Amino acid sequence: MKRFIVCFAVMFFLCIQTNLFPQDFVNALVIHADKGQDTISRHIYSHFSEHLGHCIYEGLWVGEKSDIPNIRGIRKDVTTALKEMGIPSLRWPGGCFADEYHWKNGIGPKETRPAMINSNWGAVTEDNSFGTHEFLDLCEQIKCEPIITGNLGSGSVEEMSQWVEYINSDNISPITDLRKKNRREKAWHVKFWGLGNESWGCGGNMNPDYYFNLANRYSTFCRDYGDNKLFRIASGASDVNFDWTETFMRMWAAKPEGTRNNVNGLSLHYYTVCHDWNQKGSATKFDKSEMALTLYKTLQMDDFINKHSAIMDKYDPQKKVALIVDEWGDWFDVEPGTNPGFLFQQNTLRDALVAGINLNIFNNHCDRVKMANIAQLANVLQSVILTRGKDLVLTPTYYIFKMYKAHQDALMLPYELSCADLKYDTLTMKALSVSASKDKSGKIHISLVNLDIEKKQVVECRMTGKIPVSVKGEIVTSKEMNAYNDFGKSPLIKAEKFEGAKLNNGKLNIEMPPLSVVVLEVD
Repeated sequence: MKRFIVCFAVMFFLCIQTNLFPQDFVNALVIHADKGQDTISRHIYSHFSEHLGHCIYEGLWVGEKSDIPNIRGIRKDVTTALKEMGIPSLRWPGGCFADEYHWKNGIGPKETRPAMINSNWGAVTEDNSFGTHEFLDLCEQIKCEPIITGNLGSGSVEEMSQWVEYINSDNISPITDLRKKNRREKAWHVKFWGLGNESWGCGGNMNPDYYFNLANRYSTFCRDYGDNKLFRIASGASDVNFDWTETFMRMWAAKPEGTRNNVNGLSLHYYTVCHDWNQKGSATKFDKSEMALTLYKTLQMDDFINKHSAIMDKYDPQKKVALIVDEWGDWFDVEPGTNPGFLFQQNTLRDALVAGINLNIFNNHCDRVKMANIAQLANVLQSVILTRGKDLVLTPTYYIFKMYKAHQDALMLPYELSCADLKYDTLTMKALSVSASKDKSGKIHISLVNLDIEKKQVVECRMTGKIPVSVKGEIVTSKEMNAYNDFGKSPLIKAEKFEGAKLNNGKLNIEMPPLSVVVLEVD
């Protein structure tokens, strides 16, 4: 009997050592709290609003006479939600719409503003009731910085030059007199200006060398007024169009050094589609393989940033030109029964994971990426807000931005991660996405995404340069990956208190459920 007991004990020990009994794989995370160098710009958490579908009209603007509570025509419930989310800056008026927009049609008494056809998005009539004054009023109400994209596709140099003067100059001139006539005495001093949008496509079907010369011509006449120094954002590439970045940066580097400040940023656009542009898939009806494919494809953002940054580093090792990811997010088929040109889609747990992954990527590339704008703010693509009449829904993506706002203007912390691999059919990806930062008070924030569809992930986290004494956190997750928040119903997905992080002998032990996003605050 004793011999049997001894043999059984030996066999049990060997089974444990050889992992014959199933155990949780422990992911190892080391955060270097004492080695941060680069700041995560708050503008990485920016948004995009275009005259498209119901983003502007009904989403943001209802007019002064609406029975929906508003301040000068702008929805109060929306501005309240956006201030709580911590929106740092907002891009407008497009997108493709920017290169057919003529700003003078959107100022003055609304009853005299000429209408136009929005040829890019549904061929609907645009009455121009939401223009420059209304947009800048919105930005003042939500306390964010405006980003204005100028018209290089169908507009003139004079038109854009006068728009900058109208908004930014406190001098006496016919243009500033026009602003004062329209009841704005002082200039707004807008810093961020885009030089066209997707100039390789809807913005003019240009080639990169032609666009470079055109953008430099326009930017030359976009003047600085007073102490306000413009930050000019050139239209850059889409995902794999590395030739555009190569040509633009080579021509930029060839200019005399004193004339290179005409451009401060170069944009990059990448949308996550489930299959391809002809078969984008449903926003709410998807299976595990489509979930895995979407996560795999959104992770490609890291590869695109690496490759475009390497080209920029070759010509700009001092990083004088920022990479601006001013359009990103999920793009699925529109909801059944809605206008195909309005790009309205619901927002599930899958979108929350995509948001968390991309924001982690941007945080980790904050040495080059200085701004990113998710598309779009309300009722279009991966929006943070949905509206229907007087009703408002905060999407799962909204709660990700609200949790992640702790990273804004914080010091990015480098880390090392030994992480499990996930395999779905032919796809292989890491189980976790991570970023970390330290704010001005010394608190450390760690954001983690568990990409595993079926299993929890256990993380053992230790820090160099800091001994943690307390930890708290929030989580966004759901037992149903297709879950979404809908009108007239209690939200199924929102940020909730996270109980899965514990301190143990100076280390953090973290247990994340499948398909979850967690943000921890460590003191």
